[in-house]
Amino acid sequence: MNWGGELLNVVDVEATCWDGQPPPGAVSEIIEIGLTVVDLAAGERVGRHRWVVRPVRSRVSAFCTELTGLTQAEADRGVSFADACGELAREHLAGARVWASWGDYDRHQFTRQCRATQVTYPFGRSHVNAKAVFTQGYGLRKRPGMAEALRVAGLPLEGRHHRGEDDAWNIAALVLDLARADAWPTREETYGPQQP
Repeated sequence: MNWGGELLNVVDVEATCWDGQPPPGAVSEIIEIGLTVVDLAAGERVGRHRWVVRPVRSRVSAFCTELTGLTQAEADRGVSFADACGELAREHLAGARVWASWGDYDRHQFTRQCRATQVTYPFGRSHVNAKAVFTQGYGLRKRPGMAEALRVAGLPLEGRHHRGEDDAWNIAALVLDLARADAWPTREETYGPQQP
């Protein structure tokens, strides 16, 4: 695998959503960030973290609550998006570590929301689309959702699907499955030859 003792951040976000179009003036905002820290060399998940994030330009709909389990009351008690990004950068070295998510949605959502709110993007440029790696590693023709990927890999879905903390934990299990099969990108493939 050639990762030494380096850690990988696996991130999953949940955002405000609606059954149909958002209400006038509302935009999709991150309301939960799940993070599982993975030690690829040791082959284990070594940290599990969760931030509930307070939305400021939208509200948690009944549809969103049904999907994620998160309520407006819980979101109201959350931290600001800026504080959550700051903690990712300070406490979990998000700008230095490679990070992974299931697809590119999470990366795009962070990019959009940081730009819209003038919050410093917490991550570095080394992102791995775990869904794409899984699809290639298993020789699939279509990219599966996370729950389907767990079924394909013969792994249990732990916790609640569409809960950021639990999804990050499950995605990390898929990353480790790929790493054990030597299907996860090496450090050099992720960073390129010029990076430290």
